Amino acid sequence: MNVITSGAGDLAHALTRPSALRGLSVEAAWLAARTLLYPWGALPAPLESERSRQRYRTDDLSPGRRGHLVTTLTTGDAPPPPVILVHGIADNRSAFAVLAPALRRRGFAVVHAVNYHVLTAVTGDVREAARAFGDQVERVREATGSDHVHVVGHSLGGLIARYYVQRLGGDRRVHTLVTLGTPHAGTVTAHLLPTRLARQLRPGSRLLAELAGPAPGCRTRFVAIWSDLDQVVLPRENARLSHPDLMVEVHQVCDVGHLSLPMAPRAVDATVTALTRTAEYPREGHTPSTCMDL
Repeated sequence: MNVITSGAGDLAHALTRPSALRGLSVEAAWLAARTLLYPWGALPAPLESERSRQRYRTDDLSPGRRGHLVTTLTTGDAPPPPVILVHGIADNRSAFAVLAPALRRRGFAVVHAVNYHVLTAVTGDVREAARAFGDQVERVREATGSDHVHVVGHSLGGLIARYYVQRLGGDRRVHTLVTLGTPHAGTVTAHLLPTRLARQLRPGSRLLAELAGPAPGCRTRFVAIWSDLDQVVLPRENARLSHPDLMVEVHQVCDVGHLSLPMAPRAVDATVTALTRTAEYPREGHTPSTCMDL
């Protein structure tokens, strides 16, 4: 209980900032919106075919932003890879109601959000979910004819995708994995639940030790986005990803709650930019965190 109390104390201290209180207000508004969107998000999303892809469009962008994004866009005649979105615990694809359209506006015409069962998320197993996610990746690849996919995972979704990449050979399929508020080093809030899944999310769990093990030659690029106001991942720094064998870029956003991460403007921009970049990321430890104030 001491670790939980310590994490809660750190969060309470952060709330003394006016900007943090504003961030919590946005979080509350987003929670209300997500409640309204949840029934829609529970419906399975149709899988877009290769024929639905479009060329990259910049018509709606300012000249400065257009120039920035065009210089980071994947070059060549091939269309960008499909993007698969994976939600967090007890959530559904409605979590990406802002991010998915943003990706489509930037030329990613195939943006597919997957749902996994609520009961599976609460009482299930990350390893089983990762295997099921691998099946989803193959479905998207077969439908689009693409060799690779990009993945964006919020919270638990990022951990499921990471296990698939590191432990199930998913680095052959996933070009870039962006995680938003994912408990890469666990979260002390998982001690509040006695379920199998919660035990896997506790700091020092066997599952997290497995992911911390060697991953030589992993080909996937990782981008970990975390917030200093995350009220679910505690300590909040546990949403950063640190691994000597992985290519990692870390971004910090300020005063953004856990649920707000898939819709916060700077987090959305960082995600879109990460998926349009072609340069290899430096190895972890050479890329400093950057606080992107909202």
